[in-house]
Amino acid sequence: MAKTLGPVKRKFSPWTDTAQVPFIRFENVTKRFGPFTAVDNLTLNIYEREFFSLLGPSGCGKTTLMRMLAGFEEPTEGRILLQGQDLAGVPPYRRPTNMMFQSYALFPHMTVEKNIAFGLEQDNLPKAEIKARVEEMLRLVKLENFAKRKPNQLSGGQRQRVALARSLAKRPKVLLLDEPLGALDRKLREETQFELMDIQTELGLTFLIVTHDQEEAMTVSDRIAVMDKGEIVQVAAPAEIYEAPNSRYVADFIGDINIVEGRLECRGEQSAVIGTDFTAVIDQPCDLADGASVAFAIRPEKVRISTDPPAETVTNAVYGEVWDIAYLGDFSVFIIKREDGFVFRAAQANVSRLVDRPITFGDMVWLTWTADAGLLLTR
Repeated sequence: MAKTLGPVKRKFSPWTDTAQVPFIRFENVTKRFGPFTAVDNLTLNIYEREFFSLLGPSGCGKTTLMRMLAGFEEPTEGRILLQGQDLAGVPPYRRPTNMMFQSYALFPHMTVEKNIAFGLEQDNLPKAEIKARVEEMLRLVKLENFAKRKPNQLSGGQRQRVALARSLAKRPKVLLLDEPLGALDRKLREETQFELMDIQTELGLTFLIVTHDQEEAMTVSDRIAVMDKGEIVQVAAPAEIYEAPNSRYVADFIGDINIVEGRLECRGEQSAVIGTDFTAVIDQPCDLADGASVAFAIRPEKVRISTDPPAETVTNAVYGEVWDIAYLGDFSVFIIKREDGFVFRAAQANVSRLVDRPITFGDMVWLTWTADAGLLLTR
């Protein structure tokens, strides 16, 4: 078994090393179903021991891409390489991959240990090795005391663990996870996300997960590929995807954000987005000509809200009425409507227990932010 990466995991970034060879490579891959193009001339590198996410809305091509890697679909054009080997013509059962489906697909008449052992028995492994592997997997997913139970005697989270153990028992080089946590409630899903990360690190395997859950992708991933209409829009680490989206699509798809359209005004090392009764100054140099159509984007948690007018030194400020408030426990979201009808969102952490809310519906408030809090989007 591969050695754990341990604390090295937090510094794991092989994609920044030009000498690193991709473990998985999609090379100009296109997949058509009749006239419909599900994946369009896509090139992507995934590295060994990476926890990689394919993120996007339904129908964007992420599951098709995974199924081609698993061998359930063949590319119409292009190549898929695993450790330098072209997988064209290699059937699924000959590929060093295993897939865990959202439905789990457990055998209802078999016990937990029999479900885990099934694939190993099909490979005619010695009984002693099968027993040792099953025990190892039960320990890994913390189900040692449930080995003799059947799936209908387990909770949803426990069934998910059995499916994971069965997928890992054959020790694939790549584990493919197709919306694996979609059937779990939110609290259990969050707990399982961290368990998946621990297991992936301990085993030193490459995990590829397909999800439309942004929080899930941000939590488990070393890198995320955001997809749209069969193409990859951006590939980056979660923090970069969130803080430095490369387009309006990515900015709007990941998390909550305010986006204001306007025209560009270059100011040396800064830029300004000029809209209708609105100017936002950004610590970002221009890469387009003056007057170009651009957008200003800022996350709600980076906007400060106050009933007091801002100081003269404040660069960016917006005035408006509190139109709505969403109390979410750990933080509150304020919906602010300006006179021109444009709606801003500001988030404020609830750092203390408040009996009376200092800002409430109908209040006129100022929203302010620093020049380095927002982002200039040019596409």
